[in-house]
Amino acid sequence: MKRPIILHPDPRLKKSAVAVPDLSDELRSLADDMLETMYDAPGIGLAAPQVGVLTRLIVLDCVKADDEPPRPLVMFNPEIVASSDELNTYEEGCLSIPDQFADVTRPAEVEVRWIDRDGNERHESMDGLWATCVQHEIDHLDGKLFIDYLKPLKRQMITRKMVKLKRERARA
Repeated sequence: MKRPIILHPDPRLKKSAVAVPDLSDELRSLADDMLETMYDAPGIGLAAPQVGVLTRLIVLDCVKADDEPPRPLVMFNPEIVASSDELNTYEEGCLSIPDQFADVTRPAEVEVRWIDRDGNERHESMDGLWATCVQHEIDHLDGKLFIDYLKPLKRQMITRKMVKLKRERARA
């Protein structure tokens, strides 16, 4: 089931999400809903706070090529356990901040640990778009948005555009 995506500014996007103590069918169902919502948007990542659930759960799939099979990842309690000194800059966007993009610099490679939908602990090294995406989504779990990396003027400009967009959508 597709879920509505919360738009910035919204206080729920600035709160820290709580750890998942035990997996349940309800949480697996939430993960499935989030994947459906993410693919429909379309996006490459989505965090539970973006659909109004303050739980440490993210989903991502950074496969872009049509000739490659999708690779959806469901991550409960994801954490970055190591990151490279080397940095990468990517133009980031966010489903909670539609049509707004900015360059953000983050570690080029990260080692991530999480619990998968079957309750197994997983580890993976990620680089490129995958590394950027997983860091962006984990930031959501800590109440941080990609615009928080920007200079105040640019951040305020994007926030004003989002307030206007929300007003326009409310009228429609």
